Amino acid sequence: VQLQASGGGLVQAGGSLRLSCAASGRTFSNYGTGWFRQAPGKEREFVASIMRSGGSTYYADSVKGRFTISRDNAKNTVYLQMNSLKPEDTAVYYCAAGRVVGLYQVQYDYWGQGTLVTVSS
Repeated sequence: VQLQASGGGLVQAGGSLRLSCAASGRTFSNYGTGWFRQAPGKEREFVASIMRSGGSTYYADSVKGRFTISRDNAKNTVYLQMNSLKPEDTAVYYCAAGRVVGLYQVQYDYWGQGTLVTVSS
């Protein structure tokens, strides 16, 4: 699976962005997907995941209630809607895919290249 993330940019605190991750190469509906992020000087961390069918979603506590992950298997795309953004959300955001996904990076076999989100105060 090849993954291409897009939608990052500069936004003021309190604003919104929607990230997209387009998949190609294999049957997208066979894979769960997730979003991770890496802030400057920090390790990459889990943000959200969604199962193959889109029926189950999971979120890091830091984004719960503000971010929403969704997917459109017909378009081979997963989305991350980010609302009420905070400066601490500034990071490079990565999408990833795997057969059985969850909170841990080792559960993902395929990674996109990342898209930068910068939230100004």
